[in-house]
Amino acid sequence: MGGNIVEKIRETGVVGAGGAGLPAHVKAEATVDTVLVNGASCEPLLMSDPYLMEAEIDTVVRGLEAILDCTGAGRGIICLKGKHTKALASVKEAVARDTTGRLAYFELKDFYPAGDEHVLVHEVLGRTVPERGIPLQVGAVVSNVESLLNVARAMDGVPVTHRYLTIAGEIEKSMVLKVPVGTLVSDVLDFAGGPTVSDYKVVDGGPMMGRVLPDTNKPVTKTTSGLLVLPPDHNVVAGKIMDPEKIRRITNTVCCQCSRCTDLCPRNLLGHSLHPHKLMRVLEDGVLESDIAREALLCSECGICEKFACPMMVSPREVNAQIKKVLMKERVSWESNGRPLNTNSFRDVRSVPTKRLIQRLDLAKYDGHPEYGGEFTPSVVCLPLRQHIGAPASCVVAIGDRVSCGDLIGEIPEGAMGARVHASIDGVVESIADGEVVIRK
Repeated sequence: MGGNIVEKIRETGVVGAGGAGLPAHVKAEATVDTVLVNGASCEPLLMSDPYLMEAEIDTVVRGLEAILDCTGAGRGIICLKGKHTKALASVKEAVARDTTGRLAYFELKDFYPAGDEHVLVHEVLGRTVPERGIPLQVGAVVSNVESLLNVARAMDGVPVTHRYLTIAGEIEKSMVLKVPVGTLVSDVLDFAGGPTVSDYKVVDGGPMMGRVLPDTNKPVTKTTSGLLVLPPDHNVVAGKIMDPEKIRRITNTVCCQCSRCTDLCPRNLLGHSLHPHKLMRVLEDGVLESDIAREALLCSECGICEKFACPMMVSPREVNAQIKKVLMKERVSWESNGRPLNTNSFRDVRSVPTKRLIQRLDLAKYDGHPEYGGEFTPSVVCLPLRQHIGAPASCVVAIGDRVSCGDLIGEIPEGAMGARVHASIDGVVESIADGEVVIRK
């Protein structure tokens, strides 16, 4: 039975919808005792997961049950914050209807980053994931809410063709919206009434870990959780578009070694050997020679050090990311010293409240629970053949082919880890270039 479920997930192109995009069939092949549903809605402003738990809980539960069956897990725990009252009520009702005894829910406190896999596993199960490790190593699989929605649909043979996302910020109508994968950001913004300012940038994802798009002629992918429209000088945007070399130079010069970034680092608080303030003293030309530099491999790039902790307003996160990039390019791996991972006794009082984070980010005026805006179908979509971790899909259509929504257009290369890609609207293949397939009605 489990093998059949895994194959259906693989065939329908389900990937982790929480941001990373790991092909879901890889997780589904694991053997664990617990599956955690990550409904933390971790990033400020992003509200599609609470909406899905409120409106589509039965489908989400069906996806969870499928993952329980194929992993052999004895329990599935739906994790969400108590502040999402409607979603919590919906989840409680679903758990109460369960007759198998396998389902439960866990009410998370409202802090960032409650949805980080390592943090979530510790909060709910009291287990500490090893340094540079994954939840599987402590008997758990973590699945995003929308990932499970897609798993449920996969059981009916329905491929991933659409994405729920939050539209917020300087936009006429904030909303949660369902769109075909490949919809251009410009079309999404137009549907939401357009930006309310003439000069703006769009963040793909959340304010902490999202990236600023170079322009709005980019597509929504399977991992796009939100589109935030903000002025170019907004503090969420400014640090993301600054030249990385300039950031490194400023940070190395200005950092006063106060260690606040380390004191509030979620991974350090779990006992991991990550000390961001020490990484600020790793010289650019000495990365490979420095023992402390390897700690950058443990950084989740959550952004607390950059956006909340640092009194000098510099970016330990960006420096860590730059060091990590060099180490990974040179295939340097993390080697644990085998010491026990002891949770910091101050961890609970050093959690960053989401409300305070939103205030620090100057996002309070955009905060709220936007309404569901329905489903929008554009006249054209641009489908990247790589929307996931692993090898890009191999195109199996040609220019001029007529396709229907759900038709296969990208296959997993033989022997590679990857995910299938499917047409998200009915239309004709207009172009195939630069790893993208354009379909027009």
